[in-house]
Amino acid sequence: MTQASSSPALAQTDQRLPLHARVKDDLIRRVRANEWASTTPLPPESALAEEYGISVGTLRRVLAELAADGILERHQGRGTYVRRATFQHSLFRFFRMQGGAGQTPGSRILERTTQDAPSHVAAALQIHEHSPVLHLHRLRLWQDTPFLVEDIWLPLPQFQAIADIELKELGNLLYPEYENRIGLIIGSATEELSVTQTTDAQAALLGCKTGDPLVKINRTARTHTGDVAEYRESYGLASTFRYQVEIN
Repeated sequence: MTQASSSPALAQTDQRLPLHARVKDDLIRRVRANEWASTTPLPPESALAEEYGISVGTLRRVLAELAADGILERHQGRGTYVRRATFQHSLFRFFRMQGGAGQTPGSRILERTTQDAPSHVAAALQIHEHSPVLHLHRLRLWQDTPFLVEDIWLPLPQFQAIADIELKELGNLLYPEYENRIGLIIGSATEELSVTQTTDAQAALLGCKTGDPLVKINRTARTHTGDVAEYRESYGLASTFRYQVEIN
């Protein structure tokens, strides 16, 4: 087996670090570079170990650490995959929609515009105020019944492909579109809940009265590098809202 110090795969890593740390750093680099698609497993452990010039035991240690860090996920008998944050059922945590396995709310983009980032959006996206952003105004539906209004902001020119695509080609879930069209993977997100009141425009979309209570969910989504990729504000009727947490 080739010595790790002469392995081309580790040539750009910090030679002062322990061997397993250098391998870990390089695998993280490759994940961030979107080397593996969502449905493509990493190469077999034996192949990766040979590529890095290390033992399979050392390689397994690295993979276990990356899984513990939330970067990879390992499936017995199927291989190791880059972990994708899954949000398709997250709305069911908060709103009383009877979503079963594999069911996803419908989506209708009502408006798509390019605009200068408002101050609060620029702060959330960690970009300069008035930088160009893509704004999506979206309605979410469950069995054709509107239950959520969303405003989504994406930095430009990074998301230009989403700005250019025909709206009818966008699916109900945006994160797979980000990955397939611009190679950007959402790895994590932070959500913050608050309560507000329905505006005239929101009331018309949600079929309620102006001033009815709304639950607002601010989401800041990030890549595996920790870079902010998306900021969105979702508004749902408080009458359909639920919150449940299990404390042990």
